[in-house]
Amino acid sequence: MVIDMETEIIKIGNIPAILYGTKSEKLFIFVHGRHSKKEEAESFANLVNNNGYQVFSFDLPQHGERINEKYDCTIQNAIHDLIKVYTFVQQEYKYISLYACSLGVYFSLSAYQNIQLEKCLFVSPVLDMEKLIKNIMKWSNVSEKELKNESKIETSIGETLSWDYYEFVKKNPIKKWNKETFILYGENDNITEKDVIDNFVKMNKCNLDIMKKGEHYFHTVEQINYLQNWIKKIIE
Repeated sequence: MVIDMETEIIKIGNIPAILYGTKSEKLFIFVHGRHSKKEEAESFANLVNNNGYQVFSFDLPQHGERINEKYDCTIQNAIHDLIKVYTFVQQEYKYISLYACSLGVYFSLSAYQNIQLEKCLFVSPVLDMEKLIKNIMKWSNVSEKELKNESKIETSIGETLSWDYYEFVKKNPIKKWNKETFILYGENDNITEKDVIDNFVKMNKCNLDIMKKGEHYFHTVEQINYLQNWIKKIIE
């Protein structure tokens, strides 16, 4: 838990957010992953506040306080919201960095390709959405033709496939990410393949740390300790 840390509740239009930490020139935008919420930033804020960073975290569409809104968590809506968040904070902060998890990484890559950021920390990143969607289609025995005809398909693994989403991803690949980037990847990640990580790291000259026996979701005591030590090494 955060101890003796200033917090401010903020609303950017319909986007609920929290700003952690005392006033500073340095800020991390925190982008959570699927099935998460803005409050997940609390432990991260507690780690980086001592190094002079504030943390700005917000709920993605249909997450946290927005769980029941009729504004789908699509790539298009996520890009819109991430740009809105950046526009809101850029007037107040001289140095803006990024911390993103899982699906939040792909949203960030899509929204912030041409935006200057000081440093980026990615945890269990989704880096190739087209490949991930194709994997979900394969796991669910859904063809491209079926998805195009149906527009949306609820799969047996609890994921909703969308033709519009899939088409957007195919037409808008991540072409460049020339920012100082640190990636933490679990050896047993079952969402993003190792070759996808390796290709991204090589293409964009990222720093990669692989946790042996780590998973996509860092949740055990050992995994959380590893994650926190990784953050401290980068920030200090």
